[in-house]
Order: sequence, then C-alpha cells, then structure tokens
Amino acid sequence: MDFIGKVVLITGASSGIGAAVAEEFASYGAKLILIGRNTDRLNKTAENCLNSSDHLIIQADVTNEEEVKQMFKTVLSKFHKLDILINNAGIIEIGSIENTSLEQYDRVMNTNMRSMYHLTMLAVPELKKTKGNIINVSSVCGLRSFPGVLAYNMSKSAVDQFTKCVALELAGSGVRCNSVNPGVIITELHKRGGMNADAYDKFLEHSKATHALGRVGEVKDVSNAICFLASDKADFITACNMPVDGGRQAMCPR
Repeated sequence: MDFIGKVVLITGASSGIGAAVAEEFASYGAKLILIGRNTDRLNKTAENCLNSSDHLIIQADVTNEEEVKQMFKTVLSKFHKLDILINNAGIIEIGSIENTSLEQYDRVMNTNMRSMYHLTMLAVPELKKTKGNIINVSSVCGLRSFPGVLAYNMSKSAVDQFTKCVALELAGSGVRCNSVNPGVIITELHKRGGMNADAYDKFLEHSKATHALGRVGEVKDVSNAICFLASDKADFITACNMPVDGGRQAMCPR
C-alpha cells in the first residue's frame, strides 16, 4: 500500500486505535492531521510516526462545533486538500435502560455520532475534489446486541447506518465510505468508561471465549483493516461494515 502524498485526518489520534492507525499510515508515506484532546499524547503519537515533522497536531474537542470548524480551516491552510478521513474518536458509557442517564446518552451520541456527522459534512467537499474516502470506526456492538452498554450500542448502530447512507450518496462522486467494526480490542476505552483494572482483566479473560479465534484483538488488527479499506486495493469496496472481531459477530450463546 502506498499513501505517499496523501493527507489523512485522524480523530482520537492520541491513543489506542487512533495512534496505531497514525503510525501505520505514516509508514506508508502519508501526511497526517492528528486530532485529540490531549496534546502530550498527540505529540507522543507524532513522535512514533515516520517523518514526524510532516504531520499536523491539533488539540480539539470533536464535540465542540467551533473548535471543529477552526480545526478544519487550519487543515486546509496547511495542506490545501484532504484525501482520507478517519472518524475514530469515541467513548463508552456502562449502563442499561434502567440506569443510563440522559446526560450519559447525550455524551455518547454527541461524541460517537454527532461529531462524526459534523466533521464528515465539512470534509465531503474536499474529498470530492480528491476522490478520497472515509473510514468510520464502529464496533461489533453496531452489528450485534449486548446488554449493559445501551447508549454505546445505539451510537455504533447509527454509525453503521450513517456509513452506508453516506457511501450511497457519495458513490457518484467517486468517494468511498466504509466502517470497521472491532470486537474487544486492548485499549483504554473500557477503563475510561468506568471499568476498574480488576474487572477489565476479568473481562479480557472472558472475552477469549466470546471471540471465535480465542483471543481479543490488538490495535494493529484494526489499523491493518483501516489502511486496507483506505487504499487503492479496496477501490471497489464501499458501504461496507467490516467486522474486525475474531468472529464474534457470527457467534451465538449456547
């Protein structure tokens, strides 16, 4: 895969899947815009990328409309184009219909879906010029139903529908739109959502049995899929919700 000369914008680039995606795109020659709320972590991501001086770091909250608008102006001022948009920023909240507050619901939907909608709106005119593409980071929770993470599941189902609709709307302009749907991936997502270290260790151990391949995923598993979908090797793939989940979405409880 070759991304030399391509400009790639990645949200949630300060850690986890976003950081891994950044490193992989950089290894293929891309110029990156790294978006996140933690500047120190963004700098660390950039330091781990090849040609670190070529990349643009922007501290921004993707749920803040004005910050996103200004961020996009900064991107165009520096690079004058955009080839690939990676909508990766996301959070999780633990809770059911009985104990998930409206505040939690709004926080999840605003971060996982509304911000993606907004940034994609801004990016589409530029992507049409470059015949670029969009990769949205969804979840196996968008494909299957799991109790205890209601707002998160709903947000990821929305991401999957958004992906397909946008793909159909932009296909005539030569712009592709796909999503990846990871299973359990070792990141800080669940701990940031309120799971303590002991519970997270037990969750990872249990997850070995809920994924057909008998293990949980690594961030590299997801970054590999994202880079493939963004590449010319996938130029006949659009409107795809691609599971990267060790077979979890095909499994049923016994």
